Amino acid sequence: MKNKITATLKQYGFLILFGIFILLSYLLPFAAGIAIGKNFFMFFLEMAAILPLMFILIGLFEVWVPRENIIRHLGPEAGAMSILWVVLLAMLQAGPLYAAFPVAALLWKKGCSVRNVFIYLGAFSTLKIPMLAFEIGFLGLKFSLLRALFSLPVFVGIGYLLAWHLRNKSFAVKEPG
Repeated sequence: MKNKITATLKQYGFLILFGIFILLSYLLPFAAGIAIGKNFFMFFLEMAAILPLMFILIGLFEVWVPRENIIRHLGPEAGAMSILWVVLLAMLQAGPLYAAFPVAALLWKKGCSVRNVFIYLGAFSTLKIPMLAFEIGFLGLKFSLLRALFSLPVFVGIGYLLAWHLRNKSFAVKEPG
């Protein structure tokens, strides 16, 4: 029993300490702690609203899109057109960056190349259409297009560089259950 409590404390210790900190911040009016608690709660609600939908979409993608299609179009042997496909996929999605990681994991599990997974994450972080529209409204079309045109080759280069760096590594995909 003692080992189980110790293991739980090790696993959730930081979360428990964070909760105690927030509670003490409200009891002893500590403004920074209260602000941290409010921000945490706001982001938690945002995640609670977005992630279930993302997981439903990922589940549908996993069932409806055959692994062979991902390997053929986005796999290690796929050509330059695969970069266009992952960039388009990233551009059409919306949401915060943490919503891209389950999609990237699913792409990897279905046979997408390491290069394309990294390109997808980079494009998702900078080239989403909703974000570009917002950026154009504030910073102008010229700036947004130039930033996108300079960012994309950087992410493609990083994708190739990381694929080369990780070429001899083997990453096992764990099946749930």
